[in-house]
Amino acid sequence: MSVTVPVISVVIPVYKAEKMLDELYQRLRTALETISPHFEIILVEDCGGDRSWSVIERLAQADSRVIGLQFSRNFGQHYGITAGLDHCRGEWAVVMDCDLQDQPEEIPQLYAKAQEGYDVVLALRGARQDPLLKRFTSWLFYRLFSYLADIDFDGDSGNFRIMSRQVVRNFNRMREQLRFFGGHVQWMGFPTTGIQVRHDERLEGQSTYTFAKLWKLAADTIIAYSDKPLRMAARLGLSMAAVSFGFGSFILGRSLLHSSPIPGWASLIVSLYFIGGLIIGILGILGVYLGKTFDESKKRPLYIVRRATANAGQLHEH
Repeated sequence: MSVTVPVISVVIPVYKAEKMLDELYQRLRTALETISPHFEIILVEDCGGDRSWSVIERLAQADSRVIGLQFSRNFGQHYGITAGLDHCRGEWAVVMDCDLQDQPEEIPQLYAKAQEGYDVVLALRGARQDPLLKRFTSWLFYRLFSYLADIDFDGDSGNFRIMSRQVVRNFNRMREQLRFFGGHVQWMGFPTTGIQVRHDERLEGQSTYTFAKLWKLAADTIIAYSDKPLRMAARLGLSMAAVSFGFGSFILGRSLLHSSPIPGWASLIVSLYFIGGLIIGILGILGVYLGKTFDESKKRPLYIVRRATANAGQLHEH
């Protein structure tokens, strides 16, 4: 008996979304059936502590096109996306969030644009329906990430996009521990375009991405993608050495030519503390890089699936 390959797979990491999943499923089904009845919806529950898994099981029992995976613990959004893409079978794959800010009704437009010859079509959010602080922290994160990681990353696109099977297959080859979905896809360099979509308000609750979490994500991904912080630290050290040498030469020359004493014990102590702190900071940057290298050398799986719905098929844990 032949197995029908889905035309399109939708991968959604799920976290604290029990009140949104029924509406999400209904709207996805309506939108996807305008493309093809052969689709799959992969919901990856990231142990948010609510009843999301129970809802996913119920949806999977009612519709075999819904596939559920639940992690053994909270691994994070980008690991959820990785797990979903590892398990999806569609010719095309859509990645979106579960909070319905990404509109399921926009998927047919993404699919239609992809048929023009693009491997990746980004959903550009334009005017975002987020609080001012959330928009500012996201803008700051993407500007900092683009500069330090040497990637011209468009923060207006978020994770919502459609990708060809070739993109998914190559994404699944990248198994580094530090995961940043959008950066991985952009690094591959497949033909990409974007279309404007409507960005709605979150249906329930608040985003779990605080400024602290965004900052941690920025630090981790910058270290994973670039050695620019190390190069900046080296340039800073050499610049300070050059300035110090020049200023020291000036002080020494003035004292020899004009027989003036060399004052400034207070400034000397302050300079020593400053340089000492700078050295410790640079050593800290080196330590972080070494720590991340150590994490990669362990070769641990990126995620662990605790359980899956009956229609999930063979599980892959990489």
